[in-house]
Amino acid sequence: MVIDDSRAMRRILRTVLQEVGYEVVEAGNGQEALDLLGTEEAETRVPELALIDWNMPIMTGLEFVVNARKQQRLRNMSLIMVTTESEHGQIVRALASGAHEYVIKPFTRDALHDKLALLGLLPAGVNS
Repeated sequence: MVIDDSRAMRRILRTVLQEVGYEVVEAGNGQEALDLLGTEEAETRVPELALIDWNMPIMTGLEFVVNARKQQRLRNMSLIMVTTESEHGQIVRALASGAHEYVIKPFTRDALHDKLALLGLLPAGVNS
């Protein structure tokens, strides 16, 4: 799942994930993502991974992380913040709230692959 209010960034992240074999669902903000995760289809098929922007309208990425961590059925979903927020305190706050990893924009495909590899989410045969 890619959660970002920028259509261009969603397209970039979708491409990177599809290149390594992921099916991708997109949401334009945290609330839209939670709504999608609450659908009947999502009830039985929780995404393995969410890439989340911090600054979005309606519900921020950090608010999404906090809400997702409160839901038992989303407990195993890996959460990676992908954001321009680069202050140490914000990184610590995101990780303390339940994000597994943090990627600062702009990023490279290799940087994102490295984070996926750290979480064991880079499919076999794909080099980070």
